Amino acid sequence: MRSHLAKLCIVLGLCAAGSTLATAAPGYQYSVVGNPADVVTSTTGLLVLQGGGTDVDANFVRMGAHSGGGDFVVIRASGTDAYNPYIYDLCACDSVATIVFKNRNAVTDPFVIQTIRNAEALFIAGGDQSDYVKLWKGTPIEDAIHHVAAKPAPVGGTSAGMAIMGEFIYSAMSNSSLTSEEALADPFHRDLTLDRDFLVLPQLGGLITDQHLIERDRMGRTLAFLARLVKDGFATQAHAIAADRETALHVDPTTGAAEVFSTPTHPTPFVYFLTTPGAPEVCNPGVPLTYRNIAVYRIAPGNSFDLSRWRGTGGIAYTLSAEAGVLTSSRGEVY
Repeated sequence: MRSHLAKLCIVLGLCAAGSTLATAAPGYQYSVVGNPADVVTSTTGLLVLQGGGTDVDANFVRMGAHSGGGDFVVIRASGTDAYNPYIYDLCACDSVATIVFKNRNAVTDPFVIQTIRNAEALFIAGGDQSDYVKLWKGTPIEDAIHHVAAKPAPVGGTSAGMAIMGEFIYSAMSNSSLTSEEALADPFHRDLTLDRDFLVLPQLGGLITDQHLIERDRMGRTLAFLARLVKDGFATQAHAIAADRETALHVDPTTGAAEVFSTPTHPTPFVYFLTTPGAPEVCNPGVPLTYRNIAVYRIAPGNSFDLSRWRGTGGIAYTLSAEAGVLTSSRGEVY
């Protein structure tokens, strides 16, 4: 196993090989394990969407393979560089680096932009997706993410990182996270904040994502997101991909073929694909939501889903309905 301390630098700009510490400049913190010099490898595309929680090892094994062993970059707006040694031991990459954005000054920094653009694999950590929307939307960082995806090279995210990967985003701009109870009771609740026109990733158009699904009982709010997307004219038919913690969906960006990976002991390693049947029956401010017959397809490891055709194999199909704010399921169980 390669040593985590083979080469490590924490800097705002480039550091010489063998450096261990440099003064962090305003705007961001950067650290790398492995070879700090840029390499160029042959890459193939992969999208990884994890619903938060303990990371799935297969994410980084497969992203590393699709990177051709190149440079792996993690971007985030909070937290530390703890991903570096963990990913480095799994991905067989030349290096793993983390950029922690401290403020908006970093989004125009040439080193930050070039480091992301040079990545052969890119991962967006968890945290607060409102930070990502406020910091990165409409900036060179958004363009750099698109550049990596277009190579094509693997791009992934967990929790808040997954939240920004769809065309539509629950932007979490309020001070508290929306609950299913709040969303179903009032689909125009002040915490139900939506956004779009951030990332444009293959196979993820026309949909919104949700995370920590069963753990935080978020199916009701996912349904409310869909109701608002249709009600507000974002889409005539909207889709959602929702995943529980410790569960990741891997998508081939060319074909749309998707499969599930999870941690070995997680009891509910499910990903859910939801589709709207039309307009909601009742979706008004201050009024409990009524929205019937949302189609759901649930898959687990060993099952598959085709995003390009929006149909699955080996999973469970059922419908969900909200009746005056109360969620019901055609199979008796919401999840």
